[in-house]
Amino acid sequence: MTNFQLDKIHSSISFQVKHMMIAKAKGEFNEFDIEVEGDINQLESSKVKVTIQAASIDTKNEDRDNHLRSADFFDVEHYPTITFISDSVKKVSDDEYEVTGQLTIKDVTKTETFKVEFNGQSKNPITGSIVAGFDVEGKINREDYGLTWNAALETGGFLIGKEVKIFGSFEFVVS
Repeated sequence: MTNFQLDKIHSSISFQVKHMMIAKAKGEFNEFDIEVEGDINQLESSKVKVTIQAASIDTKNEDRDNHLRSADFFDVEHYPTITFISDSVKKVSDDEYEVTGQLTIKDVTKTETFKVEFNGQSKNPITGSIVAGFDVEGKINREDYGLTWNAALETGGFLIGKEVKIFGSFEFVVS
């Protein structure tokens, strides 16, 4: 069994969504934790739990962030966390995996699959620790989770797209 300790300084969870059908709005969650149980040499046997503090959303725009925290979107007062708990890890190639599990946003839980790339391990020259790196990609339909607020555009279409692309980059100290 490998001990995985998330290096929060060198890890991030970000997202992007279409804005006005012509551009992308981007943001990130600044507070999250990831628990991993498994063996670094047999990642398909791993179990993963991600907990995100929804109020930590940051799009570099305070008004938009406050709107996203409101009942129109994440309703952080009633639903302070977003969680993902893995059901399975499938090895796709030497360094690529698909992690399927239960994503809960607000009071809705749905099965989602994320692509994970294992970037290998390296010894940190400063701390001497062995560090493993992973990149994650996925996409969800925000409306599936009750994040349905939108505004129509005069030219047709809507202010905010339904599809949200999710990205993660993580480093873990492993022992």
